[in-house]
Order: sequence, then structure tokens, then C-alpha cells
Amino acid sequence: MHDLIDIGANLTHDSFDRDRADVVANAAAVGVRRMIVTGASAEGSRQAVELADAHPGVLWATAGVHPHHAKDFAAETAALLRELAGRPDVVAVGECGLDYFRNFSPVDAQKNAFAAQLDIAADAGMPVFLHQRDAHDDFVQILRSKLDGLHGGVAHCFTGNAAQMQEYVDMGLYIGITGWVCDERRGADLQAAVPHLPLERLLLETDAPYLVPRDLPEKLPARRNEPRVLPHVLSAVAKLMGRDEADVAAAATRNTEALFRL
Repeated sequence: MHDLIDIGANLTHDSFDRDRADVVANAAAVGVRRMIVTGASAEGSRQAVELADAHPGVLWATAGVHPHHAKDFAAETAALLRELAGRPDVVAVGECGLDYFRNFSPVDAQKNAFAAQLDIAADAGMPVFLHQRDAHDDFVQILRSKLDGLHGGVAHCFTGNAAQMQEYVDMGLYIGITGWVCDERRGADLQAAVPHLPLERLLLETDAPYLVPRDLPEKLPARRNEPRVLPHVLSAVAKLMGRDEADVAAAATRNTEALFRL
């Protein structure tokens, strides 16, 4: 059993309402004793912080607005995120970034909300928890314009190719790997990129309840992903890297503690 930290678990999702305590306990039973709860909207960030408050030393939270919700980002949203960023159990600003896959929010609103959250992170001296889908060029352009003021960050749920990964690593980002790496349909680019990822830049996550690994031997109830699945992601990453699982686990945990100051 390895000491693992799930850096991205959406534990405030309503699919966990009936058994959230069991989900946390089941993760701990397989070595995932610490988790970071993702905040993706104003209300979701409040809930993430409340959940972290109830599990000191086990759960922490991020506070941010996902690009899907960027159209709702306003001055009061920024004020709330600045307030939450001052809480001891909040370890990053985000999930923030750009998502052009569905464009649930207009592109200009996404860009404005992203830039504003990078400023909040810089002012708070905190890392950023980043999201990008089908928006790489604009994402990099905005991120580079703010890079000097930032205090590190992670490309959460990275699904891109080796060239994109290298661009993020060159900017000093960590790379969050999920069960996407286990997907034989969509994960080819990521599978090809992972062997080139420096071990000192790797973080591990499930993005639960999303992204159930497609090659998971067991069938999860209602196809709901859980943090207890993280050792399966670790195994896939270690195999692609050609490294011992213990070494990969230790590096990912060490990197997580360094970035989020756990």
C-alpha cells in the first residue's frame, strides 16, 4: 500500500451525498489518506471548504470558478474567492481556465474569469488549479502574461500531447494525471506523453466522480469514480514510465506536498 494524495476529487458532487463518509474511509483503506476537494463555482467552493473544515488533516479544498461557470463570474465572486483563499484549508485558486469543448460560457467571459483568478492567486501567494480543454493556445497566452506573479500550479486532468505537456512543464507547472491515461479510445496522446514527464512534475488524481478508468477490473456502482481508484491510476502511470510504483507514488506525494504546502 502506498501513501497517495488525490489532488482532484469532486467530493461535493451530489452522487456522494448518501455515502460521502464511506467514500473517504474506503480511500484511506487503500492508502489514499489525503484528498483535495475541487471548488468549481462560488457555491461549490463554499461547500468544498465546509467539507475540508469537517475533515482536518484529511481533506483540503480549492476555491475557484470553472470556465463552464465563467458567465456567472462577477465582482462579488472575486471577493468571495479572495476571502476563501485566506482560509487555512484552501490550498489553491481554481479550478480555473478555458474550455472551448462545449463553450457553456462565452469565450470572452472565460478569458476574463481566468485572468481574474490568476490575479487572485498571485495576490494571495497561492498556486493555481488549472483546467484547459480545446483551448491550448489561448490558455498559454493568458497564463504566460501572468506567469511572473504566480506561485506554481497544476494542469489538472491533463489530456493533451507531449508537446503541450512540455510547454506546461517549461512554465513550471505540475501535470495532473487521471484515469484518462487508461482509456484506449481517447488516451493515446496522453499515453505517449507520460513517459516523457519528469517525475518531479507528476501529480495524481481521480477527478471523481468522473473519469472512471476504462480498464478497471471491477464495476463501480453507477459508474461513479471514487478516490479509492487512485492506486489503479498510479499503476498505469508507473508502467508507462517504466518505473517502480513505490518510486512514482513517493514522488507524486512529495510533489503534492510541495505545491500545496501540505
